[in-house]
Amino acid sequence: MDRITVFKAAKIYTMDAGRPVGDAVAVSGERIVSVGSLDSMKPWLERVEHDIDDRFEANVLLPGFIDPHTHLRMSGIFMGLNYVGPIVSYGRDGRLEACKSRDDVLARLKELVDQHDGDQRPILAWGYDPALHQGHLDRDMLDELSDTIPIWVICYAPHIAYTNSAMLDLIGVGPDDDMHGLGRYPDGRLNGWFVESSAVGRSLAAVQKDIFQKDSGLQALRLQAKVAVSNGVTTVGDMGWGMGNGLDAEWHDHSILAADPSFPLRISLTPFEPILNRTKGSEKFDYLDGKAAESTSRLWSHGVKWINDGSYPAMTLLLSFPGYLDDDHGLTGETPWAEMVETMLPYWQRGYQIHSHANGDATIDMTLDTLEALQKVHPRFDHRFTIEHYTISSTAQARRLAALGGGASVNPYFVHFRSLLHSQSGFGPDRSEATARLGSLENAGAHFCIHSDYNLVVAPMAPLTGAWIAANRLAEDGKTVMAPGERISLDRALRAITIDAAFTLRKDHELGSLEAGKLADMAVLAQDPYEVGAAGLKDIGIIGTINGGTVHVAKD
Repeated sequence: MDRITVFKAAKIYTMDAGRPVGDAVAVSGERIVSVGSLDSMKPWLERVEHDIDDRFEANVLLPGFIDPHTHLRMSGIFMGLNYVGPIVSYGRDGRLEACKSRDDVLARLKELVDQHDGDQRPILAWGYDPALHQGHLDRDMLDELSDTIPIWVICYAPHIAYTNSAMLDLIGVGPDDDMHGLGRYPDGRLNGWFVESSAVGRSLAAVQKDIFQKDSGLQALRLQAKVAVSNGVTTVGDMGWGMGNGLDAEWHDHSILAADPSFPLRISLTPFEPILNRTKGSEKFDYLDGKAAESTSRLWSHGVKWINDGSYPAMTLLLSFPGYLDDDHGLTGETPWAEMVETMLPYWQRGYQIHSHANGDATIDMTLDTLEALQKVHPRFDHRFTIEHYTISSTAQARRLAALGGGASVNPYFVHFRSLLHSQSGFGPDRSEATARLGSLENAGAHFCIHSDYNLVVAPMAPLTGAWIAANRLAEDGKTVMAPGERISLDRALRAITIDAAFTLRKDHELGSLEAGKLADMAVLAQDPYEVGAAGLKDIGIIGTINGGTVHVAKD
C-alpha cells in the first residue's frame, strides 16, 4: 500500500450490520482499507501516506447500486433502430419521441416506407408495446404499408417480432414451417409473429448484419454506462449473454471496455443456455471454464440462464387458472418443460448457479418442481438457484421457494408503471395488484433482490426508483397502493439494490457493502435516504459514483 485516499461524506451507510454508519472511507487502489471516521482509521493513516478528498463532504455515500438483471449491450443496439416506443427515450443521436398509439406506430412506419429508396434493405423498428399501443400488430397491417419492402418490428420487451410478407420471405419461413413460436391466424395462415427466444432469434438472424454493425456493441455499452452512473449503478448483470450476436462477439466487446480504466461499470455475463448449447455443444463446459479463467474484478462469467415463458408487458407469460382476461398468447421458452430437469442437471451437478426466467405463476410452479427434482437427484447447499422476474406469484410459491433454498430476482417497476394498465388489459385486477410479491418473499424467509431488466422493458434503470416502488407500491396514478401487504421496509429495499443483489450474483464477498477488503464501489447521493424516508427515495439526486476508487460524475 503506497498511498491511501480518504473520501469524506456527511454520512456513509455501509450495509454492514455490524458497522452500519460512518463519515469517512479509506481506499487504496481498488479496495477499501477502512470505514468509519478519521479518528477511527488513525492506525492506518499514521502508517501510510494519505490524501483527504472532501468533495463529497456534504453528500451521502452508499455501496454502489447493483442491477443484477440488465441487457445493456442488446438494448443499446436496439436504441439505434427506428424507435416506435410508447415513452420518450434516448438513443445515440439524442431524444427519441414516443408513439402513443398503434395508429401512431403505423403512421411512423408509413413515413419510413415513403422515405425508403426502393432497395431491399428492411425497415427495422424497436419499442412496440401491445398493451400501451392498444393491441398487437400483424402481417396484414404491415402489408398495407408495404408488401414489397421487408418490415420488422420488435417489441420493447423483445419477446415478439412482427413482420410483413416481404420480411417472412427474407427470413425464409412458409406455411408448412412448424417452428416453435411461429404465429398464425385462426385460419392457419402465418400472421407475421415470431414469439419467444427461438422464433425471435430466427427472425433476428435475417437482419443481423443490419442491426449489429461495426462497433455498435461498444457504442451501446458506452451509452448505457452513462445511464448507469447517472443512477448510482456500479455493477450490472447481463442476463442474456449470447442472445444478440453471439457469445464470442459479446464477450469481446465487454472485455475491451473492462480493460479500460475509465469505463465506470463492472459487468457479470450470464449465458443463455440454448445458445451456449447450440454453439458450443460438447465443449460448452470447457468454454465456460475458459471464460471463468479470463474473468477479472471488472468482468466475469456467472451461472447459466433459461427463459421458460414470455414477458409481462408483452403479455406472453404463462398463467394458471383463471388465466388471461382476453386472448392468451402465453408461450414457453424453447426448452420443453418436460426436458427441463434433464437439461439443467449437468450444470447443476457441476455446481453452476441456475437462473430461471419465470414471469407467470404457472411457470413458477414448473420452476419450483424442477428445483425440487434437482435437489432430489443431487442435493446442493448454497446453490442460489434464482427465479428471474418472479412477477405473478402466490404466497404458497414464496414459502416453497424458501423451503427449497432458492431465491428471486424481482422486477418491481411493473407495480408502478403497469399494474393499473394490466388490471384492464391482460392479467386482471388480482394478479396485477399483487405483481412482484416482495413482502411474501420476506415473510417466507426467501432471499430476494430487485432489478430493472433495462432497457428491454418500459422502465428505467434507476435503483432508487425501484426501491421506492418496493417500499411504497404506489400505482402510476400516484394514489392507489397496490397490495399494501407486499410492501417492504426502506432498509430492506436498499439492501435489495446493494448487498442482496451482490449475493444473487455470488459477489457479496466483494461487492454490495462497504467493508475493509471489499472493492471500493459507492453511489454518491445528494440526500440521505433514511432522512427523506421511503416516500422520498425516487427524488434523491445522484451526484455520481465511485468505482474501484475512481470518481465518475453523473451527466444529464
